Amino acid sequence: MTSDKQRQESSLIGRILSMEAFLLLMGVASLIYGIINNATMNIFWGVVIVPGVFLLMKVRRKDWKKHWEDMETEQKARQDFFDRQKQNDNSKDTK
Repeated sequence: MTSDKQRQESSLIGRILSMEAFLLLMGVASLIYGIINNATMNIFWGVVIVPGVFLLMKVRRKDWKKHWEDMETEQKARQDFFDRQKQNDNSKDTK
Protein backbone atom coordinates (compact mmCIF):
# COMPACT_ATOMS: atom_id res chain seq x y z
CA MET A 1 0.00 0.00 0.00
CA THR A 2 2.87 2.37 0.79
CA SER A 3 4.54 1.79 -2.59
CA ASP A 4 1.22 2.56 -4.32
CA LYS A 5 0.98 5.86 -2.45
CA GLN A 6 4.59 6.72 -3.35
CA ARG A 7 3.89 5.94 -7.00
CA GLN A 8 0.83 8.22 -6.95
CA GLU A 9 2.86 11.02 -5.36
CA SER A 10 5.65 10.66 -7.91
CA SER A 11 3.04 10.63 -10.68
CA LEU A 12 1.57 13.87 -9.28
CA ILE A 13 5.00 15.48 -9.11
CA GLY A 14 5.63 14.30 -12.65
CA ARG A 15 2.41 15.91 -13.81
CA ILE A 16 3.14 19.17 -12.04
CA LEU A 17 6.62 19.32 -13.52
CA SER A 18 5.56 18.04 -16.92
CA MET A 19 6.62 19.60 -20.18
CA GLU A 20 3.13 20.96 -20.82
CA ALA A 21 3.08 22.75 -17.47
CA PHE A 22 6.52 24.19 -18.19
CA LEU A 23 5.43 25.38 -21.65
CA LEU A 24 2.27 26.93 -20.24
CA LEU A 25 4.26 28.70 -17.53
CA MET A 26 6.72 30.04 -20.11
CA GLY A 27 3.91 31.22 -22.36
CA VAL A 28 2.13 33.02 -19.54
CA ALA A 29 5.42 34.52 -18.30
CA SER A 30 6.25 35.74 -21.81
CA LEU A 31 2.79 37.22 -22.21
CA ILE A 32 2.90 39.02 -18.86
CA TYR A 33 6.45 40.28 -19.46
CA GLY A 34 5.43 41.54 -22.89
CA ILE A 35 2.38 43.35 -21.56
CA ILE A 36 4.29 44.96 -18.68
CA ASN A 37 7.25 46.07 -20.83
CA ASN A 38 5.30 46.66 -24.04
CA ALA A 39 7.45 44.07 -25.83
CA THR A 40 5.55 43.04 -28.93
CA MET A 41 7.53 39.86 -29.62
CA ASN A 42 7.00 38.56 -26.09
CA ILE A 43 3.27 39.22 -26.38
CA PHE A 44 3.24 37.42 -29.74
CA TRP A 45 5.05 34.36 -28.39
CA GLY A 46 2.85 34.28 -25.30
CA VAL A 47 -0.28 34.40 -27.46
CA VAL A 48 1.10 31.59 -29.65
CA ILE A 49 2.41 29.36 -26.85
CA VAL A 50 -0.59 29.40 -24.48
CA PRO A 51 -3.20 28.06 -26.94
CA GLY A 52 -0.52 25.80 -28.44
CA VAL A 53 -0.13 24.05 -25.09
CA PHE A 54 -3.84 23.26 -24.94
CA LEU A 55 -3.76 22.03 -28.54
CA LEU A 56 -0.77 19.85 -27.68
CA MET A 57 -2.59 18.35 -24.69
CA LYS A 58 -5.64 17.59 -26.85
CA VAL A 59 -3.53 15.95 -29.54
CA ARG A 60 -1.58 13.86 -27.03
CA ARG A 61 -4.80 12.51 -25.54
CA LYS A 62 -6.21 11.42 -28.89
CA ASP A 63 -6.30 7.70 -29.55
CA TRP A 64 -4.06 7.64 -32.62
CA LYS A 65 -4.24 3.90 -33.16
CA LYS A 66 -8.03 4.05 -33.49
CA HIS A 67 -7.73 7.13 -35.70
CA TRP A 68 -5.44 5.36 -38.17
CA GLU A 69 -7.64 2.24 -38.16
CA ASP A 70 -10.64 4.44 -38.99
CA MET A 71 -8.67 6.12 -41.77
CA GLU A 72 -7.70 2.73 -43.25
CA THR A 73 -11.32 1.55 -43.12
CA GLU A 74 -12.48 4.73 -44.83
CA GLN A 75 -9.76 4.42 -47.49
CA LYS A 76 -10.69 0.78 -48.18
CA ALA A 77 -14.40 1.65 -48.45
CA ARG A 78 -13.61 4.48 -50.85
CA GLN A 79 -11.38 2.22 -52.96
CA ASP A 80 -14.08 -0.49 -53.07
CA PHE A 81 -16.61 2.12 -54.20
CA PHE A 82 -14.33 3.33 -57.01
CA ASP A 83 -13.60 -0.26 -58.07
CA ARG A 84 -17.32 -1.07 -58.24
CA GLN A 85 -17.98 2.15 -60.14
CA LYS A 86 -15.21 1.32 -62.61
CA GLN A 87 -16.64 -2.19 -63.13
CA ASN A 88 -20.08 -0.72 -63.78
CA ASP A 89 -18.63 1.73 -66.30
CA ASN A 90 -16.75 -1.09 -68.04
CA SER A 91 -19.85 -3.29 -68.22
CA LYS A 92 -21.84 -0.41 -69.78
CA ASP A 93 -19.11 0.14 -72.38
CA THR A 94 -19.22 -3.49 -73.50
CA LYS A 95 -23.00 -3.44 -74.08
